[in-house]
Amino acid sequence: MAQAKVFLIAGEESGDQLGAGLMRALKQRLDGVAFAGVGGRAMEGEGLQSLFPLSEVAVMGITAVLARLPAIYRRGLQVVDAVVEASPDVLVVIDSPEFTHAVARRVRRRLPNLPIVNYVSPSVWAWRPGRAPRMRAYIDHVLALKPFEPAAHLRLGGPPCTYVGHPLVEQLAKLRPAEGERAPLAAEPLTLLVLPGSRRSEISRLMEPFGQALEIVARSTPRRLEVILPAVPHLRDEIRARAAGWAVQPILVEGDEAKRAAFRRANAALAASGTVTLELALSGVPMVVAYKVSKVEEQLKHLIKVPSIVLANLILGENVVPERVQWDCTPEKLAAALLPLLSDTAERRAQVDAFGRLDTIMEANAVETPSERAAKIVLAEIGRARAG
Repeated sequence: MAQAKVFLIAGEESGDQLGAGLMRALKQRLDGVAFAGVGGRAMEGEGLQSLFPLSEVAVMGITAVLARLPAIYRRGLQVVDAVVEASPDVLVVIDSPEFTHAVARRVRRRLPNLPIVNYVSPSVWAWRPGRAPRMRAYIDHVLALKPFEPAAHLRLGGPPCTYVGHPLVEQLAKLRPAEGERAPLAAEPLTLLVLPGSRRSEISRLMEPFGQALEIVARSTPRRLEVILPAVPHLRDEIRARAAGWAVQPILVEGDEAKRAAFRRANAALAASGTVTLELALSGVPMVVAYKVSKVEEQLKHLIKVPSIVLANLILGENVVPERVQWDCTPEKLAAALLPLLSDTAERRAQVDAFGRLDTIMEANAVETPSERAAKIVLAEIGRARAG
């Protein structure tokens, strides 16, 4: 294939990481590929000169988004103009659908023949399923991270969708313990991983019930507990302050390397809902998952049609990981679900056995990495457009 220009748009940190992996894979397959668009440090490290800092649009939470909406809207219009001016061979929008899909719709009106690839499917299988058929008007191909998503798009009338694999399968060597790295369950101390989230709203809602649950667990078991809490740098001080009154003092660690080392040591975990639940499952760590949202967000729960909030459960197709959400997220209920995981019980064995099936379900042993599969489809879309 001749040289190509790829325009990529990421809307937050996770999308930046995916975009960087895609860029690396494209460079391996295509000499002289040029990049333009919006990304963060990872994508800039692969050669992207971002139109503006990713932080200007990487805003999470309803309140924060509303406060920044005019500025985000203006940036969106700027990106559309930049795509039209660049006239690339393909546009790849990465996650953050509220921002990236608005750009894609406007680009499609102005450049109707430009192929547009959506990397990371919106959760049409969980809520707002009507988005799937509407996406056909401006998305040519969806690159899915979850193995059940192609069937969901087919059922809902969405665009062509291919499962390329979750980027975590590229991290298995860092997630899984080497021999002797994870102490036997009967050893002292028992290592418990606590993950209250990476957003300030999660920390503010979950640190207190998590700390109180640990106190109940410590009183209810003769085991000595070692509690490790990976902290994101920008919330480290707040986490330390909120944990100061915990009866069981956690060891705070920072950085991806220290976090993955904690995963490889942990015997069990108490975690906020999110991608971390899949990390834990792939690492073989039994867990209890919790989540709390604001009163405004709680009013939207009737719109969500999904059997679990735990990503590992959704991929496995069974609710093997207990979840305690909103009013059920109490210290007593968290502790009651966590205690059976601290010894060789049926509850613990059920999770471990289920996690053992993930490699097959997620095609973790495929010859190509998720980034390589994604690159292949992006190049195929370029070829399709040139042939047409």
